[in-house]
Amino acid sequence: MTVRTRIAPSPTGDPHVGTAYMALFNLVFARHFGGKFILRIEDTDRTRSRKEYEDNIYAALKWAGIAWDEGPDKGGPFGPYRQSERYDIYRTYAFELLERGKAYKCFVTPEELAEMREIAQKQGTKGGYDRRYRNLSPAEVAEREKAGQPWTIRLKVPLTGECVYDDQIKGRIVVPWADVDDQILLKSDGFPTYHLANVVDDHLMEITHVIRGDEWMTSTPKHILLYEGFGWKAPTFMHMPLLLGKDGKKLSKRKNPTSIFYYRDSGYLPEAFLNFMSLMGYSMPEDKEIYSVEELIKLFDPKRIGVSGAFFDYQKLEWLNQQYLINKIPEGDLWARIKEWSFNDAFMQRLMPLAHTRIKTFGEFMELCSFFFINHIPHSMEMLCPKGLAPDRACFLMQAIIWSMDEQENWGREGIEKATHQVAETFGVHHKKVVMPILYAALTGRLQGPPLYDSVEILGKDRTRARLLQAIEFLGGISNKSMSTLAKAWEKKDETTVALFQQ
Repeated sequence: MTVRTRIAPSPTGDPHVGTAYMALFNLVFARHFGGKFILRIEDTDRTRSRKEYEDNIYAALKWAGIAWDEGPDKGGPFGPYRQSERYDIYRTYAFELLERGKAYKCFVTPEELAEMREIAQKQGTKGGYDRRYRNLSPAEVAEREKAGQPWTIRLKVPLTGECVYDDQIKGRIVVPWADVDDQILLKSDGFPTYHLANVVDDHLMEITHVIRGDEWMTSTPKHILLYEGFGWKAPTFMHMPLLLGKDGKKLSKRKNPTSIFYYRDSGYLPEAFLNFMSLMGYSMPEDKEIYSVEELIKLFDPKRIGVSGAFFDYQKLEWLNQQYLINKIPEGDLWARIKEWSFNDAFMQRLMPLAHTRIKTFGEFMELCSFFFINHIPHSMEMLCPKGLAPDRACFLMQAIIWSMDEQENWGREGIEKATHQVAETFGVHHKKVVMPILYAALTGRLQGPPLYDSVEILGKDRTRARLLQAIEFLGGISNKSMSTLAKAWEKKDETTVALFQQ
């Protein structure tokens, strides 16, 4: 048997550090056992999937030094490797499950689902679909189809018993079938859900080991049931520990820089970044901490993979990166690497229009533009809270700026300009005297300098977001309760939003 592993990211946003984390261990596992590592693009989410996001996945993984054997950009014997090009395959298998009696057509309407959730809420029970269309006769199904009623295909999950499987990391796992819902496999528009496409692709691409984060463990019983329904042998499942923030919760872009590009643009070495990612879920013999991917592949032992969550320790990453700078880059090569990072002609040319009329001597250039090259902005309460604004209100404004640019999907010059005006209007505060000073202080650590909107264009999405989050944290952060209240108020954008802010 040839070992075959895969990473299957969705092109629906920024390339997440979790993608690099999973890709690394799938790569190491495959290489250690002389197998193949596959990249598959799971773009079944038609509303959010985009070509530029797919390109970013390739760019991010290549920067990190992760290479795959088969994929959309390379081809291979089991293609196509992009799910949007495999829809006919999924439909064929969905109808095969119907014929086998392992799935059924469901005619539930959005109104009925809303009613089910409301009833469940009143009864204090688990909400969701109540399986009311599970046992329709063929005649009833035909009658509803003839009437033009939309339908989906759902998995017929056992009503009793347990799903029992061995996870190579977690051990023996037992899940009562009563806790598993009748998952939709084929949507009413004819497109597959993640669960169907995932299982069909893993089988057809001969994936032998599914190595993924343990947040997917709730999906595994459904996947095992699908393998059984088709009469296929399931792969070996290995659920890696979650990446956790310092609050002990799943690493989230709401509180942390999670884009791979943030670490690239902030001047981290890809070798150190990968070394750090391996420490998240694995321990080398003798607690060795600095090693190459090649060393990890050679000495790899699945039994040394951790079980509990792994803390994403930024200070540890900085320490590790420094060790690489000192020990892996000769002194004579250091300036070349720094130039390659951000002191290259292309980047410097972008700064010239901002500096040209604002410096009196060349010596003032770095003073003016230093914030483009540093990661730790010097924050102060006085600058982040102008006019005596309460810290929690300053946090609200910065969080709303993040939401505004996310909604626009524009983190460039136009996006930040629109966001600042929108936030000022929504919360009823002065744009020039309140919003702009807060934003300037959060991004640059000062109250004046180069044009702010142009600076955001150059800083880019990932560093801009990270600096806003860091400023929010400096001011004490936003509690989960306050975040929920703020999110609802921001969604309304009416007089109640102003009232909330002025409380």
